[in-house]
Formats: sequence, C-alpha cells, structure tokens
Amino acid sequence: MLQHPHIAVIGSGSWATAISKLLLNNCSKLHWYFRNAEHITYFKNHGHNPKYLTDVKFPTDRITFYTSLEDCLQSAELIILAIPSAFINKALMVLPQGMLSKKLIFSAIKGIEPENLAIMGDYLHRHHQVPLHHIGVITGPCHAEEVAMEKLSYLTLASVNTDMAQNLASLLKCEYMNVSVSDDIYGTEYAAVLKNIIAIACGIAHGLGYGDNYQAVLVSNAIQEIKRYVDAVHPINRDIKASAYLGDLLVTCYSQFSRNRTFGTMLGKGYSVQHAQLEMNMIAEGYYASNCIHNINKTLMVHMPISECVYNIIYNHTPPSIAFKTLRNQLS
Repeated sequence: MLQHPHIAVIGSGSWATAISKLLLNNCSKLHWYFRNAEHITYFKNHGHNPKYLTDVKFPTDRITFYTSLEDCLQSAELIILAIPSAFINKALMVLPQGMLSKKLIFSAIKGIEPENLAIMGDYLHRHHQVPLHHIGVITGPCHAEEVAMEKLSYLTLASVNTDMAQNLASLLKCEYMNVSVSDDIYGTEYAAVLKNIIAIACGIAHGLGYGDNYQAVLVSNAIQEIKRYVDAVHPINRDIKASAYLGDLLVTCYSQFSRNRTFGTMLGKGYSVQHAQLEMNMIAEGYYASNCIHNINKTLMVHMPISECVYNIIYNHTPPSIAFKTLRNQLS
C-alpha cells in the first residue's frame, strides 16, 4: 500500500464528516463526494457541512469536492465508503465494471446491503470484484458527534491486510482519537450491524418505561446473542468483551447520540415506524439490518430473541408492549 495515498470519502452524512475531519489532521488533501451540488456550494462558501456536524469548520482549500462518483473514485487509491447500506448498491451500480477492483476500500457502513443480504466486505468482493486483501472496515465504539467535539474516542480498523489497516490507522490517529487494528473483519462487521438492532431494543424498552435494571439485563443478554451469531458466521478465537464488540454495543445502546436508540424510543412511546422515520433527520441502520439479519438467520438458525423481538415490532407490527412481555421470559 502507498504510504501517503490519495483518499476519497464517499458520503456526506455525519460519519463521513467526522472521518473527513480526522483525515484532514494528517492529510494535506482530501477528495470528497457529495450527491447534492447545492450542499457543496454551501460548504465552500461557509466552511462547514450544511446538514451534519455543522459546528465543525473545514479547510476547504484542501478539499476537492465532487458530484460525480466516478470522477471522485478515479482521483484516489484509498476509498472510504460512508453511504447508508440501503443505498450503496444503487450508488455503485452506475460505475464501470471492475472500477473498484484495484482500489483499497474501507467501509464505514454499519449495515447490510439489503438486496444481496451481504455485509459490505462480502458485497464488494462478490459484486465489484474487490480482492479481500483490499477491503477493510471502520468500526467503533465511536459516535460522530463526539469526534466533532474532539472527545477522546477509539476506533477499530479490521482487515485481513493488517498493513493496509495500520497505514490508515496512522492517518486517523490524533490526540483525541486512538485507533487499533484487528484481522476479524467478519466478526467486527456483523457485530456493528447487530448492535444497531440491539440499540433499537434498548430504545423501545426506554420508551415503554423499563428502567436501568432491565436495560442491564437486556444488554448483557445482547452481547451473548451477538457472540452466538458471529461465532456461527465466522468461528474464530475472538474476545467478545473487546471494545470493537462490547464497547460498540454499549455506546450505541446508551448514548444520547445513538440514532438507533432514538428510533427505538419513539417506537416504544407509540410512534408508528413510518412516523418515527419521518421525525428523524438521519438513517437508523438498525431498521434495515433487522430485516436482513432475520432473513439470513433463517439458514443459520441462531437463537436471537432480542433481534427477533425488534423484527416483530418493526415488520410484523407487533405492539411493543406485547413483544417485550414475550421477550421478558427469554432473558436471564
């Protein structure tokens, strides 16, 4: 891998903005794709993203903005994808065949591509011919809002190509960001997907009026559920208590910045799924992930009572109070 690669960030949401902020601490130039040309104009004039993390000021003279995804990708060797999982297939399918195959790609997408029921690493490898050793994932525990405030935070970069991960880690590290490297790309990526579903469950419980005692039981059962699933998908020796797994689960379940917990709280308080989605300014990845994991698990048959509870509430329209009464007897 090049020591100082040209880097492109694909996406303009809060996580893409936070990652761009980190990269510009160590990179002299950044290529950045926005779908909306008006947002680029605003960004150039005002020095900040018009919709997300608006308090973060950027050196726009060091950023090249693009509305053409193909042009942006051609400009860089290392690509960071930060588009919601539900839209990634539509965004990439317009590219020339094989264009991504020679790129180094890190996914900052904590979701499953719904049309193919694939985590991002598998999706990129199978559908865009990206070699496995050119793929990595960026996972937490980390919220974009705290990165914006320069609160001490931690990231994990996972890839079978640890040299590639170490190189990007050096570009993301700064005085308020520590970055570690893992070779467990499957476990970290699936755990990042599942914790969003669990966070919805925690939000629903909060909305229903359950207290801290119940939340503690819910989360302790949840990490066991995640372990059962990732061990079924990719059985290797891993420490599920590590921050990439347990830490990411905890911050997503408890943080005020967790959009999945917020979404769940609204459901618990009686909002319909559609109304809760309309009220939110950002995508709750757990909404899409719940359906994907449910369908994948038809084959795996892993015992996942919390994830199934969330699925039943969102997709089978089971009233949250009834679903949680059923769940209560499956926790210990």
